[in-house]
Amino acid sequence: MNSQFQPILLVGLTMRMLAELAVRAGYPVIALDYFGDTDLQALCPSRSLLRDYNLPYSVAGLVNAAGDLAASAVVYSANLENYPAEVARLSQGRRLLGNGPETLAQVRDPAHLAAALYAGGFVFPETIWPGSGHAPDKTRSWLWKPFHSGGGHGIRLWRKGRPPEDGILQERLAGMVGSAAFVANGREAVLLGLTEQLVGLPAFGASGFHYCGNLAPPRLPPDELAALLAEARAIVSHLSQTFGLWGVNGLDFIWRAGRVWTLEVNPRPSASLELFDLAYGLRVFEAHVQSFSGHLPHFGLEQALATGPAAGKAIVYAPHDVTVGDTRDWAAEGIRDIPHPHEQIHRRQPICTLLTTAATPAACLHQLHTQAAALRTRLKPVLP
Repeated sequence: MNSQFQPILLVGLTMRMLAELAVRAGYPVIALDYFGDTDLQALCPSRSLLRDYNLPYSVAGLVNAAGDLAASAVVYSANLENYPAEVARLSQGRRLLGNGPETLAQVRDPAHLAAALYAGGFVFPETIWPGSGHAPDKTRSWLWKPFHSGGGHGIRLWRKGRPPEDGILQERLAGMVGSAAFVANGREAVLLGLTEQLVGLPAFGASGFHYCGNLAPPRLPPDELAALLAEARAIVSHLSQTFGLWGVNGLDFIWRAGRVWTLEVNPRPSASLELFDLAYGLRVFEAHVQSFSGHLPHFGLEQALATGPAAGKAIVYAPHDVTVGDTRDWAAEGIRDIPHPHEQIHRRQPICTLLTTAATPAACLHQLHTQAAALRTRLKPVLP
């Protein structure tokens, strides 16, 4: 049992994954999230905005509730990175095992991120900020993105008219949507894994630009995967040094024509981490905590890719209002983020997470499709 901190408070929208990784690494934790899923409750002491406080989700609500919980340190997850002032409030009286408010304000600002990438010789999609006076080229495809984005929510195609002032326009690039996870100590970074993101797939009840899972590694030929790995490693090293990043972070990108087009940095643990624990035996939470003492893991992703299996996860969303029936046996089937028995799940809300390993990422995706189809047979529609 690692007793350096007694205990660590985990805070975010959904905390089952991080709690599972922490417990597996031997850290005592207490979790605070919105959903309060059954498997989180089985893992560690936990509180839920929905179930214990009867409150809707909000970052301010999470931080207020955290005041009731005693912990010497805190780790935050999505989507607190968009609220630096709330992170400052959350960390009062606790050691912050995460990037601080000033770092968040800089790295989550697309203008600062773009400037840092250009300075390192990397690429960033053409982006138009409110008040810039620049007009989008209407012969190209554009996306409108809210400032406080997360999981693809709120992103939409922009076709004409005046773009709203509370977001940016960004050129829509064709290519593979991917992510990279890395751990940093304020100066250096170690790449932990690469994934292909699953976005808007109807098989998992998703649509539009909504995130619904990952495949690790991406479905790319070996030479392309090697090229992606090399440039992703260079980018995360450059950004870690430029912004002084700490802990486990994520990088979202488009892989297009042999280049990594960075979309955003998620300066906190990201949803793909359990795949690297599952496939490579990498203790990601341990790496996160130890980085704040300056220690980075000795980990070679090339070797892990050569010897480890592929892994995949899918978040299954409700196609319409459903009830889930008896979920007490779901954990034994490897399902995660399990709703309570006979719980009603509203349309477009997450039902659960599916995990799998296989010889290839394509085989993982096939298995996830099969598992999702079997899950749908258990769901009962809520009649009007």
